[in-house]
Order: sequence, then C-alpha cells, then structure tokens
Amino acid sequence: MQVHQLSDILPQFKNAVITIGTFDGVHTGHQQIIAQLKQEAAAINGETVIITFHPHPRKVIASKPIFMLNTLAEKIELLEAKGIDHLVVVAFNDDFARQSAEAYVKDFLFARFHPHTVIIGYDHRFGRDRQGDYQLLETYGKELGFAVKDIPEHVLNNITVSSTKIRSALFENDIVTANECLGYDYFFEGMVVEGNKLGRTIGYPTANLLIENEEKLIPGNGVYAVTATLATADGFFTHNAMMNIGVRPTVDGTKRMIEVNIFDFDADIYGKTVRVSLKKYLRGEVKFNGLPALQAQLALDKLAALQYLDQAKD
Repeated sequence: MQVHQLSDILPQFKNAVITIGTFDGVHTGHQQIIAQLKQEAAAINGETVIITFHPHPRKVIASKPIFMLNTLAEKIELLEAKGIDHLVVVAFNDDFARQSAEAYVKDFLFARFHPHTVIIGYDHRFGRDRQGDYQLLETYGKELGFAVKDIPEHVLNNITVSSTKIRSALFENDIVTANECLGYDYFFEGMVVEGNKLGRTIGYPTANLLIENEEKLIPGNGVYAVTATLATADGFFTHNAMMNIGVRPTVDGTKRMIEVNIFDFDADIYGKTVRVSLKKYLRGEVKFNGLPALQAQLALDKLAALQYLDQAKD
C-alpha cells in the first residue's frame, strides 16, 4: 500500500475507486466497506483509494478531545493488511472544513483524484456547514464523469454501532465484545520507562509503559491476560503476559499506570516499545492488606492468565 499526504504530488490513479472516512478501528463494519471497494476496483481493473483525515474532524470542528481506537500509524498498518492500494491522509484543519461543497467536489475530490467511482454512505455530508450530501455528489458525478455508489444502510448502521460499542466495551473491561467487533485483538503500544521497581521485590517485575499518544483509548482499570510483542534485531517476538491498569491502591498509589508482567522474561527493555494485545479481562483493581496478600493474588492471576492464553492457542 502506498501512503500519500494530500500535500504530496499524488500519482495518476488507475481507474480509482475511492471511499472516504476516518476508519478508526478498521473494525468489522469498515471491513465490509473495504470488501465492497476491492470488489468494485477488481471489476474495472482499477485501484482502491481510501481518503482519511488526521486529526479527526470532530476534534477540529467541535474542539473536543476524542479517544481513538487507532493511532494514525496503527490505522495505516491495519489498512495495509487489508490489501488497499493507496491511502491518502488529509490534514484536516479549519481551511479544509470551510471550503464549500462545490469546492470539495471540484477542487479536492475531482481535481486531485480523478475518480472512476466514489463509494460513499447515503448520509455522507461534506463541505462548509455540511452543506453537501449524496445527491449533490451524484449531480456533480454526472457532470464531471465519475460514478457514485452507495454503501448499504445496514453496513453504515453497523459501523456506527460498532464504533460506539467498541469504545464502551473497552472502558467497561468487556474485551470479548470489543475484539469481536474489531475482528482482531485490541492493542496499544508504549515505551518502557522506569518505575519504582516494587514488582521485582515480590517476584513480579513489570514493564511500566508510557503511552505517548494522549488520544489513544486505554481500557478500564483492572488486570488482564495479554500478549506482549517486542522488536529485536532478529525480528518481532511475542510473549505471554499479564497487565495491570490502575493506581495501585495497595501501595497508596495515585497516578494511573500501565504495568506489564512478561512471563519468563528478564531482558533489559528500558526505552523499548512494547505492543500489548488484550486477550481477557481477569479482575478489577483491589486494595490488598499488604504486599504478601498482593503477591498471593498475583500468583493466582498469573495462573489464570496462562490457562486462558494456553487454551486460546489450541
């Protein structure tokens, strides 16, 4: 997949079949659109082109913080795995939001992409104050010479429901629902930073993760069975692990932290990036009566995590 910025000189796409959206999560609803996109492109020997926006338009238009299922890099990775030919990233800003619906179609969509076909939802809105709609795009399509095809309503409804459902599920520790809607295990990445090294004193050393992207959605507090993937000079290696997200009430902690205990692993990975993939929610965060009680519970947590992770491999 080729990734382009709108500010780049874009290539001459071959019979471009285009769709437009944020594609946050690249979940099962989005995957249905991707399948339609690829089917249409294959029928005319064309190329698939996805236009996406960064940052999220709601952040610019409504000036509200938003929790994202994917960083831009993660979205690129997921779309590439789906076999898309081109991804064009549009820097969404006030100037882009203020352009008229006519300018959006003629100066942006047609002049820059020369589409053969645009696949879009019947409820798609574009241009200043969301003045443009599906019918207007059809009208310009007839004038400028490109086809407009709709995304089925049930797919659009599925996308809306899935995105909301995934975010709610992750906040509420419902990993099963989130992963089912995503079609893959939810993941995030963090850099390993130094902590107070308390875990190693009770036999459970942890990698403390710093999540640099503040918009990345972090699941609700609790203990999880996870896998941890690290890059080395010899490639990527994935290890069984358990993770705690929370404030560590047993030691009177106040700062929310992400701690990953990687099983059967003792390498120095400070400064390295770890990808955590969520497999199962094990329990909520509890304040124990001292470190021995915490240590005993961690032994049970590890056993539960290993049992689940081993079963998942079968």
